[in-house]
Amino acid sequence: MYAITIPQPGGPEALIWTEVPDPVAGEGEVVVEVAATAVNRADLLQRQGFYDPPPGASPYPGLECSGRIVEIGTGVSGWNVGDEVCALLAGGGYAQKVAVPSGQLLPVPKGVDLVAAAALPEVTCTVWSNVFMVAHLLPGETLLVHGGSSGIGTMAVQLGKAVGAKVAVTAGTAAKLEACRELGADILVNYHDEDFVAAVTPDVILDIIGAKYLARNVDALAVNGRLVIIGLQGGLTGELNLGTLLSKRAAVAATSLRPRPLEEKAAIVAAVREHVWPLIDAGVVRPVVDRIMPIAEAGDAHRVIEASTHVGKVLLTV
Repeated sequence: MYAITIPQPGGPEALIWTEVPDPVAGEGEVVVEVAATAVNRADLLQRQGFYDPPPGASPYPGLECSGRIVEIGTGVSGWNVGDEVCALLAGGGYAQKVAVPSGQLLPVPKGVDLVAAAALPEVTCTVWSNVFMVAHLLPGETLLVHGGSSGIGTMAVQLGKAVGAKVAVTAGTAAKLEACRELGADILVNYHDEDFVAAVTPDVILDIIGAKYLARNVDALAVNGRLVIIGLQGGLTGELNLGTLLSKRAAVAATSLRPRPLEEKAAIVAAVREHVWPLIDAGVVRPVVDRIMPIAEAGDAHRVIEASTHVGKVLLTV
């Protein structure tokens, strides 16, 4: 088969489509023939040499995919060859085939085509695990989503609204804010012109920025608020006023999805199938796809993400 490899870390030109060995379904795994994968910022970091795959994971980039099962390993039940699926991966989505632990498989939802389904696993698992399993967002509370027009952001807006929360977003252009409004966002903050601390008092913040926003996030939080950090686009190290945190009885959590043990990922995927998939089946929540590009143009797709000109997900067809 063929896959995108990274012989040497570097720019988008470091992504090389080349022949590699076929994957084999191990115990508890299936092999999926990939129809599409998605570009995540973790792929960019891996390409640059800053984010190695977890031990035992595929060395190729790609944290999610959609496709059809072509091989089933021992110990797998509930799935059959030919099933159309999407999957959460620790790596390997930028390939013609990938081996997937069966606990990380999801059926393609009703009304979603096979290619578009590649936009769902990473964002649904990230948002559900953080906003609901960690921060326990409740109906009537306010959720602030930084980067509301990103893949994760567009899913967080939809899920927040679906459970009855008020949703605020930050983004850098009027067009991106309008896209968030169309998805249901109630409060729109252009971070170039307005301070989100003055604009909203959230119960839960989903943050992709990290250090740059740490102090201001805590300043913005409501009493008993919860800040969940899932990205470090604004740096690694920041100062936190513990007095403010104590006075608000607030909590700060930081999580990552890719390196978690298989059983934790399986639990998250199961929760997503239980709680999110019915919303997608009903048309309440949908994948937001900015563009679809062939895998041969993976480098250009990385440039799109680096330029942050997209709204939603950028997909690669294999």
